[in-house]
Amino acid sequence: MAKDFSTMEDSNPSANPSIHDPALQGRRHVLRGGLASAVAGLLSPLAVQGGALGALLGAGSAQAAGGGKLGFQSVPLSEADTVTVPEGYIAEVLQAWGEPVGVRGALPDFRHDGSNSAADQAVQMGMHHDGMGYFPLRGSQRGLLVMNHEYADHGLLFPDGGAQWGPEQVAKSQAAHGLSVCEIARQADGRWLPVLPSPYARRLTASSPFRVQGPAAGHAWMQTAADPSGRRVLGTLSNCAASRTPWGTYLSGEENFIGYFRGPNRPNAHQTRWGLRPGEQWGYRWAEHDERFDVSSHPNEPHRFGWVVELDPYDPSSTPIKRTALGRAAHEGATVALTKDGRAVVYSGEDARFEYIYKFVSRDRVKPGGGRANRTLLDHGTLYVARFDADGRGRWLPLVHGQGPLTAAAGFADQGQVLIQARQASDALGGTKMDRPEWIAVDPVGGQVYVTLTNNSQRGAPGRPGVDAANPRANNVGGHILRWREDGDFHAETFRWEHFVLAGDPATERADARGRMKGSRDAAAFACPDGLWVDPRGVLWIQTDMSSADMGPGVAFLKKDPTQGDLGPKEVASLGNNAMLAADPATGEIRRFLVGPVGCEITGIDMTPDGRTMFVNVQHPGETPGDRSDPAKPTAFSSWPDHRSDGRPRSATVVIRKRDGGVIGA
Repeated sequence: MAKDFSTMEDSNPSANPSIHDPALQGRRHVLRGGLASAVAGLLSPLAVQGGALGALLGAGSAQAAGGGKLGFQSVPLSEADTVTVPEGYIAEVLQAWGEPVGVRGALPDFRHDGSNSAADQAVQMGMHHDGMGYFPLRGSQRGLLVMNHEYADHGLLFPDGGAQWGPEQVAKSQAAHGLSVCEIARQADGRWLPVLPSPYARRLTASSPFRVQGPAAGHAWMQTAADPSGRRVLGTLSNCAASRTPWGTYLSGEENFIGYFRGPNRPNAHQTRWGLRPGEQWGYRWAEHDERFDVSSHPNEPHRFGWVVELDPYDPSSTPIKRTALGRAAHEGATVALTKDGRAVVYSGEDARFEYIYKFVSRDRVKPGGGRANRTLLDHGTLYVARFDADGRGRWLPLVHGQGPLTAAAGFADQGQVLIQARQASDALGGTKMDRPEWIAVDPVGGQVYVTLTNNSQRGAPGRPGVDAANPRANNVGGHILRWREDGDFHAETFRWEHFVLAGDPATERADARGRMKGSRDAAAFACPDGLWVDPRGVLWIQTDMSSADMGPGVAFLKKDPTQGDLGPKEVASLGNNAMLAADPATGEIRRFLVGPVGCEITGIDMTPDGRTMFVNVQHPGETPGDRSDPAKPTAFSSWPDHRSDGRPRSATVVIRKRDGGVIGA
């Protein structure tokens, strides 16, 4: 998404020591170890309905024996304003921004001039589709598609770009954020269409009620004038990655929430650590007509965001829950694994420069009965921050009040404060400062955990942390992917880690920007990995998020008008548009499966249980190098997916299937 890198993305001044690895040379390449046998207990029941898992794993095993899991030819690099998929595949658009979500009696059509009202937007698909999940109602033929809407581009949301600004505009901007639940069904000809209306359809926006549970619920730092209980929050913001839980619910991370708040004139040290700056609010201007976003008046309101949110899509009457036991952070998302004794382990990363990777281990076991039976599962357990040591070992450090430096004398009054100040607690414990941890994926076949580190141009800059074993490149424009295996089971406090791939253009001149991956540049090169998911066959799907200012069309634009942004070295500009690739973890082979339209990010991914339909989100097509669209020229960079001269680019879900009806990727 569009981010203010000078504030939210670079607010960690902690003096945690860097872990310089004298043997770093041996880790600066793709490591291709063999995988262990399948860990079937990891898999969500949603992914194994109808015996589909056995068929998919069987297909994967046969392919591995015959030369790998990837059964398609790479698509080429592209700067076209379209979605490109391999020969033999079909990609179709579903549920673009502004389409009705399916609420009975409220099905307003999208107006291509941006003139829909706030009330319309509150029952339409939100802007900037991101993480999502498919929840079966009738196996692979009918289900619920749940997704995040990360942020809003006012240049597209309003006909005048928000020049006229008042309560109606704030309400519409808030309604464009949040989550959507829509019902979809496969047609006889193979296409997928929304079910309108649907009893499951709902929108959760920046104004919807959310419950607060866990150790920070009711804490003094969570209380406001509007909510003296500290247990009821209006809204969810900047929702990024997402996942399905083994008990059938949806987890969504609240990422760059701080930019919605107008900072006080003199932020204190705590507020500064979380990115608040005097008077800044990243251009959203909500505080002008919604006072709760003015920190001077409501200093605790930011504490009520930055949590992992849990939603039960099967129960449309349920209130989503902010899970404080998982810690407060600029959460990219959260991904669940199961221990052998049935406890939940939730991995999450904080997408910000020099921030951390976390793990939560539940106290209790998962119970049968879905979301209702596990309503308090994520309220009790232990949160840890990761430390990656130079010898390829790692340790999980517990964020537990009273242990080590996390005492009242050190400024942590209780466990609630430890969780609200998870960044400061991680600073004190000595967690490893990472290069913007994005999505985390658990391999159901091999039992390994993967994380994308999307980039960090400040690594090694004057006054900033230098390279270390886990983050080995200065001015890391390309990003990388790490993987680790816990020692014994997912609740272990130690692990072994390695680099899976160092991303970037293999042909670029600077060594620290050069990608290192198996396969030819045209077939496998990518940069800025973001979305990440392992399918039931064990294929690792990698989605990219290069900045619009760094991709080809954006660079060309900046050359014509350098006043619109930085025109420094563009070391990923020759890699085309953002893409999705597939990797075989056993061999290290990577192939490009999809390339998106101009200016977009590829994000959000899931499959039907039979593996024959894939859902992928295309976010912010046509994004400008300055991140905000010109309302006078909304199609200056892209007109996808409608390709209307009088329209505007729209984020949308892409449904992918094989023409022969086979398993995706096989």
